[in-house]
Amino acid sequence: VIFISHKLDEVLRVADDVTVVRQGSTVAQVKSKDVTARQLAELMVGSELPKPSTLGHTRREEITLALKSVSVPAAGSRDLISNISFDLHAGEVVGIAGVEGNGQAELVEAIMGLRDYTGSIEFQGSAIDHMTVAHRHDLGIGLIPEDRQRQALMMNSPLWENRILGHQRGKPVMRGFVLDKKATIEDTKRIMEEFDVRAPGPMTAAAALSGGNQQKFIVGREMSKAPALLVASHPTRGVDVGAQGAIWEVLREARSKGMAVVLISADLEELIGMSDRLLVMLR
Repeated sequence: VIFISHKLDEVLRVADDVTVVRQGSTVAQVKSKDVTARQLAELMVGSELPKPSTLGHTRREEITLALKSVSVPAAGSRDLISNISFDLHAGEVVGIAGVEGNGQAELVEAIMGLRDYTGSIEFQGSAIDHMTVAHRHDLGIGLIPEDRQRQALMMNSPLWENRILGHQRGKPVMRGFVLDKKATIEDTKRIMEEFDVRAPGPMTAAAALSGGNQQKFIVGREMSKAPALLVASHPTRGVDVGAQGAIWEVLREARSKGMAVVLISADLEELIGMSDRLLVMLR
């Protein structure tokens, strides 16, 4: 059996011998009984394992996002989310903790305008309750959705067409009322280079990329507009340790420049390490 995976506990559990491949070349061959998951991970990335952590205090005075008694009603007796209120400052990461299915997805959808809600949401001091999803995105609210293949990518389309999604009302995608294909392709190349997206080029179909490279592309696309607020839902789910470290570094850098982040993750180490404050959701 040849078993290919970046889930290290699985590798150590089922394999006798382990070959570690990095950037297309073999970098190590070891017996599974002789290594730990951490040692394997460091062989995979070629350096000390990245840790989820924020550096210093970057919170600013201005409030980027304010939720006031936000509820999402349901057909049954209990709301999907009920009376959520919090302020999020520029340069701050607020982590939303909780067992999956306790309202995190509905909270994201309310902030993005994907779901009807009661209460009020303000962005940079102005109410956005009447605004469409597109308008909120144009204002400077970015989203890394929890399911990259269903919610963020057209899997059978090339990367340059995926670059357009959510950005079809401004440069570099549009030149006036005309799609600027050349500029979009060039900017796709920039994202691939800047965010280390490993693929032959902008004509490559999204489905041909590994999960980690798909995720890095999505992060690069959202960060290209330098949003004032990023809603990051499970930003490193299902990616290898190298991509995980790269995405953490992008979030750290953006936070230091004043971007506010709502971080949702099932990985408690990531939540605790990357958040300035934690809010816990239950039922």
